[in-house]
Amino acid sequence: MKTKICFLGLCGLAILGSLTVHAQDKLYDDTFPLEDVRLLEGPFQHARDLNIKVLLKYDPDRLLAPYRKEAGLSPKKESYPNWEGLDGHIGGHYLSAMAMNYAATGNQECKTRMDYMVDEVEKCQEANARNHPEWGVGYAGGVPDSNTLWSAFKKGDFSIYNTSWAPFYNLHKMYAGLRDAWLYGNNEKARKLFLKFCDWGIDVTAGLSEEQMQAMLHMEHGGMPESFADAYQMTGEGKYLEAAKRYAHRALLNPLSEGIDNLDNKHANTQIPKFVGFERIAAWSGDEKFARAGHFFWETVTSNRSLAFGGNSRKEHFPSKAASIDYINEDDGPESCNSYNMLKLTEDLFRESPEARYADYYERTLYNHILSTQHPEHGGYVYFTPARPRHYRVYSAPNEAMWCCVGTGMENHGKYNQFIYTHSGNSLYLNLFIASELNWKEKGVKIMQETDFPLEEQTRLTITEGSARFILRVRYPGWVKDGALKITINGSNVKYKQQPSSYIAIDRKWQQGDIVEISLPMHNTVEQLPNVPQYMAFMHGPVLLSAVSGTEDLKGLIADDSRFGQYPSGERLPINEAPILIEDDLSSIEDKLQPVEGKPLNFRLNVNMKNAVETNLQPFYTIHNARYMMYWLTLTSDGYKTYVDSLASIEKEKLALEKRTIDYVATGEQQPESDHYMKNSKSKTGNNRDEFWRDARDGGYFSYSMSTGSERDLELIVRYWGFEWGSRKFDIYIDDQKLVTEDTSGSSNINRFKDVGYAIPDEMIRGKDKVRVRFQTTPGGSTSPVYFVRIARSGQ
Repeated sequence: MKTKICFLGLCGLAILGSLTVHAQDKLYDDTFPLEDVRLLEGPFQHARDLNIKVLLKYDPDRLLAPYRKEAGLSPKKESYPNWEGLDGHIGGHYLSAMAMNYAATGNQECKTRMDYMVDEVEKCQEANARNHPEWGVGYAGGVPDSNTLWSAFKKGDFSIYNTSWAPFYNLHKMYAGLRDAWLYGNNEKARKLFLKFCDWGIDVTAGLSEEQMQAMLHMEHGGMPESFADAYQMTGEGKYLEAAKRYAHRALLNPLSEGIDNLDNKHANTQIPKFVGFERIAAWSGDEKFARAGHFFWETVTSNRSLAFGGNSRKEHFPSKAASIDYINEDDGPESCNSYNMLKLTEDLFRESPEARYADYYERTLYNHILSTQHPEHGGYVYFTPARPRHYRVYSAPNEAMWCCVGTGMENHGKYNQFIYTHSGNSLYLNLFIASELNWKEKGVKIMQETDFPLEEQTRLTITEGSARFILRVRYPGWVKDGALKITINGSNVKYKQQPSSYIAIDRKWQQGDIVEISLPMHNTVEQLPNVPQYMAFMHGPVLLSAVSGTEDLKGLIADDSRFGQYPSGERLPINEAPILIEDDLSSIEDKLQPVEGKPLNFRLNVNMKNAVETNLQPFYTIHNARYMMYWLTLTSDGYKTYVDSLASIEKEKLALEKRTIDYVATGEQQPESDHYMKNSKSKTGNNRDEFWRDARDGGYFSYSMSTGSERDLELIVRYWGFEWGSRKFDIYIDDQKLVTEDTSGSSNINRFKDVGYAIPDEMIRGKDKVRVRFQTTPGGSTSPVYFVRIARSGQ
C-alpha cells in the first residue's frame, strides 16, 4: 500500500498553509475539487438542486441553539426538537452540507450560512474556554449537559457518559462540519477551530488509561479516528496520528485485521465509521494492521452482508446468517447512514488501490440506495428502506424530523460529482457514467460527458477545450458481459484485453474535438437475498428493478416530530399473502423479463405468480409514495404448498400480537432503548440465538418509559429464555408500584423462548399515557435475560 508520510514531511506543511491550492486537494489527493466537476441535466443534478432548496428551509440559529446553550450563551432562537438527548448532531451535518453545496454550485447563500455557522461556533468555542477552563478549552459541542458530563469524564468517571446518548458520535458531526467548511469551502477559520477541537479531544482523554479508553469506545463514537487522522494530514503533527490510533476500537480492529468477521448482531453504523478511520490511519501511517482491517471489513460487508441495492443492516444491526430472514420479516431495513459511510470507505480504499470493484459497488449503492432516499418532489429524506414485501418508506419534512439519516441525507446529494472522475499521476479515471463536465485545470483541458444513463446504454466524452497527453482509464463495469463493451475514439474502435470489473487504459495525446463513445450493454440478472436464497431480486445492469404493489395505508408517509416517526407505521401486510413466483427452472428466471416498449428500464415479469400483483418492474429509485416488491419469494411447484401452509400459521400468530401491541422495546438494542429513555444500574446486554437481551444483577435494575395509549385492560408481555441456571428472582414495577415478583429459575428447562403475560391492574395506569416499567433485582440476585417488553391489549 502507498505510504504518504514523506509527502507531509517534505512539502506538506507549505502546501497546507496556502489557499492557492484547493483545500479538497489537501486531504483527498485523487479527487477533483467539487467546483471543477459540473453536473449536467439529469437525475443527480435534479436531486442536488432540490436538496439545496430543502436545506435553505432550515434555520441555522435553531441548529446552533444547543451549542450556544452548552457554552453558556443565550440561544438566538429555540432549538429544534432533535432526538431528545442528541441535540446538536444535525448542526454539524448542516455545516458540511452548506460547504459541499457551495463548492459544487457556487451558491452564495450556502456560503453565507457556512461562514455564519463557523463564526458562531467560534463564539461558542471561546465561551467554553472562559466558562469551563478545567475541561472546555477548544470544545465546540452541543451535547446536552456538557459541563456535568465532560468534567466527570475527564476524571475517569463514566457514570454520566454511559447514560448519555453517544456523546462522541454527536461531537463528531461538528468535527466533520468544521473540517468540511475548510475542505470544501476554503474557510481558514474553520480549520483553526477544527484543530482546537481536536486538541480538546486529546486533552479530555489524556488522563485515561488504555483500558478506560477501550471501555469508552464501546459506545458509538462516529468517525473520531478519522477526524484525528485528517488533523494529522492537515498539519503533519504526530500527536494527531497518535490520537487517531488511541481512539481506535480494538474490539473491531484486532479481529477484522486478522480476517475474522465478528460483526453478527453488532450495530452496523456504529462500526462503519470506525473503519473509515482505520483506513485513513493506514494511508498516513503505513500500518498494515489498520489497512487489513479496512479492506476485510469492506469485503465482508459488500460481499456477504449487503442487499441488492447496496444497503446493509436490519433493525440497525448486522444479522447473523440464521437471522437474515429478518430482512423479510422486519420493516426497519437498511438505514441510509450505513450507505453514506460505506461510500466514504469505498472512496478511501479506491484512493489507495483504484480497482473497478470499488467503483462497481459505489455505482450500485449510489443509484439504488442514495438516490432513492430523496423524495423527488418535496425532497424529504429516508431513514429505513424496508426489503419486507409490500411495505414502504417514510420521508422526513424540513424543520421536523431530526434523525441521523436526515443529517447524512443533507450531505448525500451535495457531492454526487465527487467520484465521477478521479486522477492519479498522469491517469484520469472515468468511474461513473453521469452527465457532467470536468475542468482538469492541471492539464488545461475540459471534458464533457453526455449521457442519459441508465436510461440509455452509452455515454459520450468530448474534449471541449485544450490538449494534453494523459491516460484515460475507462471503467469496464462488472455488469457488462465479457467482450460486450465497445469503445470508439473519433469513430475508430479501441482494442482491449481486459475483462469485466476492470479499467481500460487509453494513452494518447488528446485534442480539442476528440470524441470517445462508450457502449454499455446491460442485461438482466438475479440476486439472492444473503443467506435466504429463495428470495430473489431482479437487476438490469447495476439497476435494481422493483414493482409497485399498492398505495393502501401509508400511515406516517411524511414523518412528524414524534420520537418514532422514522418507522413506517402502516399495517404490515402478511408475508404469506405476498406474491410468490412459481418457477421450476430457476437457472434462467431472469429471461422471463420482457422489456416494455417505449419505457426504458421497465419490464414485464412473465412468471407464474401466486397472490399476483401488477408486474411492471421499474427502477427502485423511481418508486415513491407506494408499497413495493423488492425481493420475491421464488419456489418450485413442489415446494410451494408446504411452505405457504407453514408460513401462514406463523404469520397469523405474529400479526395478531402486533395488532394488540401498544408499545414495544427490543431490549439490548441501542436505538429502541434510547427511544424509550432507558435507565439502568448494574445491567448488561448480550445476544442469544440472534435475539438481544438485557439483565440486571445484585440490586441493579433497568427501566423504560412506555406508552399505554391511555387505554385500560392491558398486559405486560415479557420474553424470556426457557432454560435458566441459578437464582432468577426479581420484581417488576409499573412506575413505583410492584406489579409482580417473578421467579424464572429453571422454570421450564426447555431450550426455547417463552412469552409471559402479566395483567396490569387498571388503577396502575388510570389517567396515564406513559408509565415506567422497571425490572428490579435484590442484593445478590439477578433478573432473567429479558428479550423484549411489550405493553399490549389483553388477549383474553
